[in-house]
Amino acid sequence: MTATGEADLRALRRRVALDSTAMAVSAMAFGIVYGVAARGAGFTVADVVFTSVTVFAGGSQFAAVGAVAQGVAIPFIVVMVAMLNARHLLYSAAMAPWVQSVPRLQRAVMAYALSDEAFALGIAHFRRAGRADVTGYWVGAALGTWFPWLVGTSLGAVIGGTVVDPARLGLDVVFPAAMAGLAVGLASGRREHAAAIAGAAIGVGASLAFGTGAGIVLGGVLGPIVGLAVPEPDAAR
Repeated sequence: MTATGEADLRALRRRVALDSTAMAVSAMAFGIVYGVAARGAGFTVADVVFTSVTVFAGGSQFAAVGAVAQGVAIPFIVVMVAMLNARHLLYSAAMAPWVQSVPRLQRAVMAYALSDEAFALGIAHFRRAGRADVTGYWVGAALGTWFPWLVGTSLGAVIGGTVVDPARLGLDVVFPAAMAGLAVGLASGRREHAAAIAGAAIGVGASLAFGTGAGIVLGGVLGPIVGLAVPEPDAAR
């Protein structure tokens, strides 16, 4: 790589770090809420930290805590969490062509941190760079979600019920707005636009009819299928 190429890559990594800022604020805020909710469901501080480190999936952790608080059987909770996380299979498939040359062990560690935010930041960074950049991926994954989520959940577990509802501060809008901004940059063709529109429509409809979990799964799975069904222009093909 030339000196200019190295400078360009550093600039792209700085952009990833900047894009991670809004997500980090939201991740920490809702991490605090998770920590408080988990303590209310009977989790200890050690339980909260352990689940955040090992599971590391905010939506699934919230769903699991709610189910535990309601006395739902463990096998059902496992199935529910697996369904909520099914979208990560699609994330992995989209990332795979970019990281084929990355050693298997590194890919396994990257998969651990492949959250919604890490995927959006990582795939956008790879496209801008024209190749996989593991360092840039970890800048987004660590700064955008992993570190602030662990800090937030740990803090929430410690302070208990004294935390202010983040919705009152407007922090509940930060993460969706940041993800929407990244999604606009990722939608570069007919298929991407069709998948985004179909996924959003199906997700909202299913959430209203069957609950948030069903909306996430159905929108995440059926949206890309709709996108794949849309024919590409001859030039793109």
